Amino acid sequence: MTADNLQIFSTDFEDGEEIPKKCGYMHGNVEPSINVDGTDGPLGSSYALIMDDPDAMAAVGKVWVHWLEYRSPEVDGDKNVNIIKWGRGKNDFDVLGYGGPAPPDKRHTYVFTLYDLDTRLNLKNGFSRQELEDAMKGHIIAEAKLTGTFAP
Repeated sequence: MTADNLQIFSTDFEDGEEIPKKCGYMHGNVEPSINVDGTDGPLGSSYALIMDDPDAMAAVGKVWVHWLEYRSPEVDGDKNVNIIKWGRGKNDFDVLGYGGPAPPDKRHTYVFTLYDLDTRLNLKNGFSRQELEDAMKGHIIAEAKLTGTFAP
């Protein structure tokens, strides 16, 4: 499901281009800037982000998860957003949040998928990809993708 107005982009790299070395797992592990433009959700909706490496399937036998995160605003009775609740999942490096690109063999393509949700999430930090996908099931309004490449 895709909405024409939902976009994910980074000020660190263009879609399909090289992710900066500083963002690599062994080169600083700095989270790339991820920006969102457009939403179809009501005030109080959530976003979830999954970054993975489908090219890892050939090297390690699975799609490697690099980043699991969500944002859910808490809204009071007057429809004012008071706080933004962030949740961070455990990536395949067994670390909370971001784990940068670390291809073991050759240049890999990394996919950042943003989900616009019609519900607020409330997962305990350390959640798995499966737990995040289960919580999002039936609540995805739109999704957008950004890709970047990285070589060892």
